[in-house]
Amino acid sequence: MTKTALQFRHNGRDVALFVDGGVNLLVALRESIGDMTPKFGCGQGGCGACSVLIDGELHLSCLTLAETVNGRSVETLDGLKDGPNLHPLQRAFMEQFAAQCGYCTPGMLMAAKALLDRNPSPTRAEVIEAISGNICRCTGYEPIVNAVLAAASSGRARA
Repeated sequence: MTKTALQFRHNGRDVALFVDGGVNLLVALRESIGDMTPKFGCGQGGCGACSVLIDGELHLSCLTLAETVNGRSVETLDGLKDGPNLHPLQRAFMEQFAAQCGYCTPGMLMAAKALLDRNPSPTRAEVIEAISGNICRCTGYEPIVNAVLAAASSGRARA
């Protein structure tokens, strides 16, 4: 199988790697770069566990061909924190008990970040719409919605 050279920014740093033709971004991130924060959920784009930001826009990495991010910027949950300091969204998730098993959390946080980056003061309905592509089987969504709204009201969510 032919390998494709790929260069992109991953969480603010330049990376270069070779990927097999047809490999998805989720596999490239997890197996080639070692970023385990995007999760494999359904593999069909229905659960949101693999959500990442590509040039600031929310994408499902299980449905994105790795070669399509050449020259672009990819941000995952691992890029939200600043060293030991949690991002305000991560802190709000912790304070609002928005993570139980935690499997959906990376995708939920990336969906919430995409929302708050473009709309720092969303309504409850806008938060619900923004996370609607992500499935959570534990929390009942209420703590997640409350966490996103808390992060937004803190005024630091774009940090």
